[in-house]
Amino acid sequence: MATALAERDTEPDPGSAPPIRSKRDQISRAEGWRRRGPLLPALIFMIIVTQIPFIVTLYYSTQSWNLVRPGSREFNWLNNYVDVFTDSQFRTVALNTVILIVGTVVISVVLGLFFAILLDRKFIGRSIVRTLLITPFLVTPVAAALLWKTSLLSPTNGLVNWALSPFGLGDVDWLSEFPLASVMAELVWQWTPFMMLLILAGLQSMPKDIQEAARVDGATSLRLFRELTLPHLRRFIELGSVLGAIYLVNTFDAVYMMTAGGPGVASSNLPFYIYQRAFLGFDVGQAAAMGVVTVVATIILSSLALRLIFKSFSGKEEAA
Repeated sequence: MATALAERDTEPDPGSAPPIRSKRDQISRAEGWRRRGPLLPALIFMIIVTQIPFIVTLYYSTQSWNLVRPGSREFNWLNNYVDVFTDSQFRTVALNTVILIVGTVVISVVLGLFFAILLDRKFIGRSIVRTLLITPFLVTPVAAALLWKTSLLSPTNGLVNWALSPFGLGDVDWLSEFPLASVMAELVWQWTPFMMLLILAGLQSMPKDIQEAARVDGATSLRLFRELTLPHLRRFIELGSVLGAIYLVNTFDAVYMMTAGGPGVASSNLPFYIYQRAFLGFDVGQAAAMGVVTVVATIILSSLALRLIFKSFSGKEEAA
């Protein structure tokens, strides 16, 4: 009973005046707006460039609209999404996209790890080798795709066929017989330097005294790599894999310049297939629905992956 009376006495009177805010609270609020103010133009620009077009795309995805048939535009509910999930070519292209992303990321990480370990050692000409290994990441993607198509994988004068001709493999039309693998090879060539730089940063941040103590205790190089180096590099490898996968989802230039998605849809990925539906098939409604499905799936997967990575980083900091 006494507790209830005490609580009733401490409750504010509805008719009483609102609490007076101190000058310090007003200054802190003004300081907060002063700090957020410079970010408002960037926020407004991002909303205009990304969110408004996405809302328009959502609207188009509910329309049955083909530019080849004038006057065919009408509200179609969610039938476009039903057509997307029942389209066998869309499923094939989605599988191609997964293979392209996973294969490129895995191979790039393995090669990047190898080159990072190499560059972490001191040897004559290390700065020159480092510059040469970083160079592919600085090449424009369109130029890199043309370079691979005309200079490396050409069936008539390609350097790959020239190098394999002594082994009897000098007449292979790589872009026609292995289109998806050819695009993947070009993307691996471009993304290996990015993975290498991230992993190299992780290697250089690793405490050297722990490695020296392990060597004094008799640990072999393989055991040292497996039990110390690789666990330390795990978060850097995960971060590079997620960033690479997010970027590779949007790969368009390599597919367009090297194979144009062919033969058939053997090397086509989701962005290129959406482009074909929108600008070659002129089916705006289905292309918009495919774009929405791709964006939503990418956001969900990348959000889950980034959450796991942030937990890994926070866990490492707490342990330290």
